[in-house]
Amino acid sequence: MDNEKTVRRTGTAQRRKSVNRKPAGNSGRRSQKTPSVKLPDIRIIGGAAAVVILIVVFVLVFRGCGVSHKTPERVVRALIESYADGNERKIRNCYGVKKADDDLQKEITATIEYFQAHNPKKTEIDSCDVIYEDGDYTYIYVVYEFVLQNEEAYPCISTYMTQKRDDKYYVLQPSEITDELSMQAAEQYASFMQTDPYKDYVTAYETFTKKNPGYEEKLAAELS
Repeated sequence: MDNEKTVRRTGTAQRRKSVNRKPAGNSGRRSQKTPSVKLPDIRIIGGAAAVVILIVVFVLVFRGCGVSHKTPERVVRALIESYADGNERKIRNCYGVKKADDDLQKEITATIEYFQAHNPKKTEIDSCDVIYEDGDYTYIYVVYEFVLQNEEAYPCISTYMTQKRDDKYYVLQPSEITDELSMQAAEQYASFMQTDPYKDYVTAYETFTKKNPGYEEKLAAELS
């Protein structure tokens, strides 16, 4: 891997009825009054149920809208999922910014276009793990695949440098990748290429290209 600022590679959720029973009659004795059972007002029950439902809906909505920054792997997974959805707001969240600078916006636009060029039915993440850690920096790889319209799976691999800030992990923007970080990443990536995850990716990619000759050329034309 050459020393590029991006440090990135791509190859790839009854009403209970009251029953009043008469007590057994005793002749010659005054009948006892059956104590009345007061049921809760159905309007109150309905209102409470509605409130509970709304709370559940809000929780699900916010969970679905959020990005996890708890671990470097989670934020990278969220980034790939956000690219697959074309959700730029979530993508920027993964990078820890509300507004992207020019370099980051180019990166975001190009990656979304790359994802969309495959016109996949869905994008599935196969694995996501650490290549190396150095202080607050963690270099992450993610292997994923585009499930195409013909059900063939196009394998991809990407790497991202993350940084821990205020107990949260964020993907580094292209402008934040220093020459030193880039050189470290290149060295570590060379070692990573000898591991099983990378070799499995290469095998899957070679299998795909043999079964789908001309796909890369068609993809390049789509992106040009």
